[in-house]
Amino acid sequence: MKPRKIPMRKDIVTGEMFPKKDLVRVVRDKEGKVTLDPTSKANGRGAYISLDVAVAEKAKQKRIFDKAFEVKVPDQFYDELIAYVDHQQARRELFGDQ
Repeated sequence: MKPRKIPMRKDIVTGEMFPKKDLVRVVRDKEGKVTLDPTSKANGRGAYISLDVAVAEKAKQKRIFDKAFEVKVPDQFYDELIAYVDHQQARRELFGDQ
């Protein structure tokens, strides 16, 4: 049987390619609201960031999503992103790669 193709996406902060399941999608909708999209199915312009707290903090420091989506993203969103990434990173350490 032929091996399944693993979808790859580019991390917007580091520029590295990772399997899609190792990243979280951030979406800007038509109204300009930026949100996390853990299901990767929300409508809108998406960008990916790896599940690493250091990368999420770097995104906040450099205001990466402000530049990518050409919209003013509040600090509260970056704090929410860091908390989400931290939680997902802890889950992976506890339960292994699922």
